[in-house]
Amino acid sequence: MRILVGEGSCGIAAGAGKVYDALSEKINSQSLDVKLSVTGCVGMCYLEPIVDIYLDNGELTRLVKVDEKAVDSIIEYIKTDDIEKVKKLIVSDEDKEFLNKQTRIALRHCGVINPEKIDEYIADDGYKALTKVLTSLSPEQVIDEIKKSGLAGRGGAGFPTWFKWDAARKSKGEEKYLICNADEGDPGAFMDRAVIESDPHNLIEGMLIGAYAIGAHEAIVYVRAEYPLAILRLKEAIRQSNERGYLGKNILGTDFSRVMRIKAGAGAFVCGEETALIESLEGQRGMPRLKPPFPAESGYWHKPSNINNVETYANVAWIINNGGEAFASMGTQDSKGTKVFALTGKIKRGGLVEIPMGKTLHDVIFDIGGGIRDGKKFKAVQMGGPSGGCIPAELDDTLIDYKKLGATGAIMGSGGMVVMDDSTCMVNMAKFFLDFTTKESCGKCIHCRIGTKRMMEILDRITKGEGKEGDIELLEELCISIKDGALCGLGQTAPNPVLTTLKYFRDEYEAHIKEKKCPAGECTSLLTYSIDAEKCKGCTLCSKKCPVDAISGAVKSVHIIDIEKCIKCGNCMAVCKFGAVRCS
Repeated sequence: MRILVGEGSCGIAAGAGKVYDALSEKINSQSLDVKLSVTGCVGMCYLEPIVDIYLDNGELTRLVKVDEKAVDSIIEYIKTDDIEKVKKLIVSDEDKEFLNKQTRIALRHCGVINPEKIDEYIADDGYKALTKVLTSLSPEQVIDEIKKSGLAGRGGAGFPTWFKWDAARKSKGEEKYLICNADEGDPGAFMDRAVIESDPHNLIEGMLIGAYAIGAHEAIVYVRAEYPLAILRLKEAIRQSNERGYLGKNILGTDFSRVMRIKAGAGAFVCGEETALIESLEGQRGMPRLKPPFPAESGYWHKPSNINNVETYANVAWIINNGGEAFASMGTQDSKGTKVFALTGKIKRGGLVEIPMGKTLHDVIFDIGGGIRDGKKFKAVQMGGPSGGCIPAELDDTLIDYKKLGATGAIMGSGGMVVMDDSTCMVNMAKFFLDFTTKESCGKCIHCRIGTKRMMEILDRITKGEGKEGDIELLEELCISIKDGALCGLGQTAPNPVLTTLKYFRDEYEAHIKEKKCPAGECTSLLTYSIDAEKCKGCTLCSKKCPVDAISGAVKSVHIIDIEKCIKCGNCMAVCKFGAVRCS
């Protein structure tokens, strides 16, 4: 029998480490014939901690939301084979659909193998693709296979991977570099982190194949320092790969020799832009360079370089093993293969999702994600993080495809998918994302540095009820100017959340400006709390929960809210059992 405890960052945060320690103590003290191990994130983040029990015949029993108190029941199940002992913990058929409706390539090992054990990766076809490449394929043949697959860069732009590899290979110079962009900075995005934490050898193998294809002598993973577990496991995977002959000199007995190292970035969002990343790698402040020349011609230390993100490299070994045509058979005419998304927000089942391109937003949000939680109504989904845009509920039949998403005003991005319900103010949501990009601007160009600041000032005024006629038109003018004049992708896409919310939710902007009302009831400056005299029973619960003593009234008499004292925290409405508290 084998037990796996999910110890990705999400599992550890939910208490998986304590569950593992408790299981280990019980198994050892009772000398049970059980192999206890850890694994990464299977993607069902909303059900963590997760414990998978594999019987000797391979049958899986998945237990969810496990805590230390449940360990005794798990031990009893192991000893007696009585499923009733853990019945309350077994994943439901409904939750099984979260994974059953996915197609996993980049995530195929996540939550399945121990990321700290190279032998488990090798046992599941690990390094098979690298062996095939080094023994039977030329660099040109590798690039041709990637071309057949139609694999586009999964970092956001969707640029053909083969084209970048081919350009770097054909660039003059013996000294070349292959770089992995793991600087995942979008709010709500955690795809790359999960892949590195759960399957680091898959990243290494994909990068080695890429290095062979372009002729790079060194591979570098640029990962944000806020991912300590990912860095720890990647370091261990690199050590094991060197030890077993998959990295270093004369890999697998061939004349192919490559080294790999990690660079921990300081967490600047702009370093997700490839030339800003290169500047940071060189020890400079992360600021974008003018293009051309492109990195394939003049990149790291002004040498030919190729940069792809984690998910892109995570597909490479599968493509080599299964053929480019197999990957291209999934998806649409313009977007091939699968795509990983971090599904978050007001969703019932949030976590990591990998689906073939060509599925609809509805497929992901409702069939996989289970729809909107707390009985709320689906309102919009933010695609592509701060660089993306908000797609309204009426467009949930939009295909997940680079062109189709782009036509809505949003972008695929790296894969962030933040779901919003009808309690979300779209003006405030645009302000949230713009605030992020304003603070993350490197300041190199005036349009981004100053333009986003002016837009933030306008949005701030609008959400405080101080908006005025002409603000919407001024926002639109600033958006166009910034998109046209900014130097890099951060500035060029920063206006997207504002533009899309203006396009689809213009009435909310107008309500804030003309009526001084927030239709979603989220902008506190525009809210007024009052008590309905006919419904109030004088139970005093609202006054007891008011943190500033703004509610007065005797027991069994109508209570009154002092508007001058009220800080609009909403506690009174949340605790009132009679629906007497109103917000307008």
